This record gives sequence, structure tokens and C-alpha cells, in this order.
Amino acid sequence: MDAMSTTPTTLPAKTWTRETSGAESRDLWTAMKRGFRGRCPRCGEGKLFRAFLKVADGCDRCGQDFSHHRADDLPAYLVIVIVGHIVVPLALYIETNYSPPVALQLAIYLPLTLVSSLLLLQPVKGGVVALQWALRMHGFDEAPESGIPPV
Repeated sequence: MDAMSTTPTTLPAKTWTRETSGAESRDLWTAMKRGFRGRCPRCGEGKLFRAFLKVADGCDRCGQDFSHHRADDLPAYLVIVIVGHIVVPLALYIETNYSPPVALQLAIYLPLTLVSSLLLLQPVKGGVVALQWALRMHGFDEAPESGIPPV
């Protein structure tokens, strides 16, 4: 008997991926682009919002249920970070190089901050909902673990 025949053979471990799970394939970046545009992350055609920040109960094209989403305050925090990283360096640059009057700065920075925040809030919320859908978070999974109801 040689050394090869005495060693047990082991099969390679099967690694779980989204492709081997047997569920619908969900591309994260495609879903987030669709959500950022306010479209259904699944089909890309239906509307994601029924009002400015109210997510629709479901897609009117493919029937995807959106009632599970839990965007909560994350879109607002992300918008604050994005707008802050644009407005603050701009304000510091203008203040150090040109030193305009405070009233002029307030007349520029406050409306700029308000308008850019309002313009970004809905797309960012759509991206967060699409992220949750793509990662199967908060009830977006077709097959939750047995015995654990979706939240």
C-alpha cells in the first residue's frame, strides 16, 4: 500500500456566493444607480417614490414590495456629509483668499447648502433603499431563515 491510498480524499469546500445561493441575482451597483434615479432597483422602470421622500409600497411595473425598507436617518446623514465636504472647503477657500463681508457669505452659503441638500436627499434615499434591496436586508430576502420572521 502506498502513501497515496491511505490518505482520505476531501472534496473542496463549497463557498456561498450570491450566484450559488439559487436566488435572484442582484447587482449592487446597477441597483444603486437605479435607486439614485428614483427607479425600482429590480426592474429599473417603475417609480421608487410616490412623493418627495415617501417610498412607494411597491413597484407598479414588476410588483417588487418596498414596504420592508428601513432607510430611517441614513440618507440625511449622508447628505450632510456630502454637502459639508463641498460647502466647507469652498467657504474656507473664499474666506482665506478673498475675505468678503459676512453678510455676503451668508447670502451665498446658506442657500447653496439648502438647495444642494434638497436636491441630494431623494437620490440618496433611493440609493439607500436600493442598497438594502440588493443586499437582501430588512425583509427584501425571498427566503428568510426558517422560524425567523422578516422585520
